[in-house]
Amino acid sequence: MPTLTTLAPDAPIEEIMASVDRDGAVILRDALSETEVAQIESELRPYWDATPRGTDPFTGMHTRRTGALLARSAKCREMALNEKAIGVCDRLLLEHCERYQLHITQAIGIGPGETNQPLHTDRLAWQSPLLLRIEPMVTCLWAVTDFTRENGATAVVPGSGSWPNDRQTTPEEIAYAEMQRGSVLIYTSSVRHGGSANDSDAERMGLLISYALGWLRQAENQYLCCPPEIARDFDPELRRLLGYSMPAFAVGYYSPPLPAGAGVELVTPEHAVNPGVSTETMGGVEMLQKGAAVVGAAGVDSGGASGR
Repeated sequence: MPTLTTLAPDAPIEEIMASVDRDGAVILRDALSETEVAQIESELRPYWDATPRGTDPFTGMHTRRTGALLARSAKCREMALNEKAIGVCDRLLLEHCERYQLHITQAIGIGPGETNQPLHTDRLAWQSPLLLRIEPMVTCLWAVTDFTRENGATAVVPGSGSWPNDRQTTPEEIAYAEMQRGSVLIYTSSVRHGGSANDSDAERMGLLISYALGWLRQAENQYLCCPPEIARDFDPELRRLLGYSMPAFAVGYYSPPLPAGAGVELVTPEHAVNPGVSTETMGGVEMLQKGAAVVGAAGVDSGGASGR
């Protein structure tokens, strides 16, 4: 049976990427201290306890899924900016976008009696043949409890990111992300994986924070999970990850729904969380200028967000 590489939390990014490039996944042990994990439990416990179990075999009949983690947990906001997670995203995602964004934040509790989730790849969520050729997403699964083979440690098929879709997986090709509380599993959307059966008498709890190309639709709508009145107090870089930024030329601008003549028009998303700051100082106009230069160099119209 194959195994996943486990590294120290301060491992060089080159060493981390060597495992990700080869296997599609890597584990970083002790990425959170016991104090930090206890803070997560304290902040999220009321929401976990109020979350019902799933209603279908894929999401899990004995599995609870709680979202909007950044609105509910200060520690999760810090985790979304983890240096190693961002380093992997920079290496894998920036090749295909100007900026990437948060895709899902979710606490997943696999309860006793849960069965194996079908192995799958996350990039199929968009159902686009284009995304079979590039890497659109990176996921971090943080262990709030120990992950063991008995309690539902995530199944991962090392190296499967390059397999054709019709290639079958054999049991001998599956590894299990067994890791201690406070560790994190980082994996790509191209590698086959799935939650495994929980044959123990306790819930296996993990926090999923994933990142995707900035020009793709987010699975979890971060504008509704963290609306401007909540997001405006976040770290500016975290706001950009939520989507309060221009991910590409002419993508994401809006007009504030104000009475005629009462305010500005065609502003970048940053305006929603910080209307007192000029959009020019936040990269919005710079992004538009860069995009105009690119299409202009290609010999096509660069006259505005939708032509003119």
